[in-house]
Amino acid sequence: MKITFLGGGNMAAALIGGLVKQGFSATNVQVVELFAEGRAKLQSLFGVRAVEALDDAALACDVLVLAVKPQQLKAAVAPLAGRLTNQVVVSIAAGLRLADIGRWLGDYRKLVRAMPNTPALIGAGITGLFADASVDAEGRAAAEKVLSAVGSTVWVPDEAQIDGVTAISGSGPAYVFHFIECLQASGEALGFDAATARRLAIDTVLGAARLAAGSDESPAVLRERVTSKGGTTAAALASFAADGFPAVIDRGVAAAAARGRELGDELGRD
Repeated sequence: MKITFLGGGNMAAALIGGLVKQGFSATNVQVVELFAEGRAKLQSLFGVRAVEALDDAALACDVLVLAVKPQQLKAAVAPLAGRLTNQVVVSIAAGLRLADIGRWLGDYRKLVRAMPNTPALIGAGITGLFADASVDAEGRAAAEKVLSAVGSTVWVPDEAQIDGVTAISGSGPAYVFHFIECLQASGEALGFDAATARRLAIDTVLGAARLAAGSDESPAVLRERVTSKGGTTAAALASFAADGFPAVIDRGVAAAAARGRELGDELGRD
């Protein structure tokens, strides 16, 4: 399988690094990257072919990954219109819908929309995927191979659910970072120095996530097991509930999903 990345930023580098780490040959990877510094870095790190503009060699691929910023995608894919044959085109551009991307590509339909998240940069990401009906099982497997190089993957049956994926896992790391930030601040308020409070907060979140990931029981059951009646955890959870913590999370995620839909409308205009 030959893979070409249109755009050589952080996520493209993470995907290439993940593929190479899994044994994928760098000779089968090409990158189209405008900036000379970016091309030099990718060539140095991974030994891939990196070019400034799309050429016939770069187009001779099985999978084409669109890894440019959403605001730049329309202009970036313009040279591709009418030149695609049977490539699986995977877009990791947030918000942009397959109908709009396909139209910009000259009514091309063999498209997959993917929403990875930033933990992919350390190989611990999760990506939501949706494929157009024209993508066969082999094409889906090819797209999944690329994205699974940086973590786990889930397929959704409806493209509209990608906005939900964006709201939960795409934006989700920021929610977790904010929780860590707040937990650290509370630790400092209790008298710990910043380094100690940071370590307590981060290692607690990391350990709890690992415990949840390795358990067959629901997060609710795990929470209940930590919560002794009348104890310290119960006091904190009661305070959270009184302040409407679950509703705060729900409203925030809903706002993120709604903004994803708005971005699709805004960025997909001709």
